[in-house]
Amino acid sequence: MDLVLEAADRHLLTPYVYPAGWPEGEPCRQLLSLFVITNLGALTLYLSFSTLSYYFIFDHELKKHPQFLENQVSREITYALRSLPWISVPTVALFFAEVRGYSKLYDNIEDSPYGWSGVFLSMLSFLFFTDMGIYWIHRGLHHRLFYKRFHKPHHLWKIATPFA
Repeated sequence: MDLVLEAADRHLLTPYVYPAGWPEGEPCRQLLSLFVITNLGALTLYLSFSTLSYYFIFDHELKKHPQFLENQVSREITYALRSLPWISVPTVALFFAEVRGYSKLYDNIEDSPYGWSGVFLSMLSFLFFTDMGIYWIHRGLHHRLFYKRFHKPHHLWKIATPFA
């Protein structure tokens, strides 16, 4: 992420997002940069893959289903785009910790004391942790304190498209 942050700072973000006078190591500048980069990347991935899935995989006959809502696709996209900045906050926090040196990421596998087996185990544990985290966050959003305000719109789509 260091390389991405440096390239984005140099070619894209300065002076459009923050003043050129801010030092590169400034935490506020790094957080703002990471937030912009993460959201632009997530937006690109979301729109690209959901559009491809919608046109090439999604069964358009489902749109004739009685529970398919009027203007559902545009409503799904709007809801997703409004949620994206909030969803990216934990990711930005992890990227910020990595950029500030609070991680065990290595540029080369040879630098890692665990070698290829460590990389493989790290990948498996990351996938397990992420999947488990998403499950528990989703389950927590069903709690009565959060459901109506934050999560209920997610369940409006009975016949979901790739944009949901």
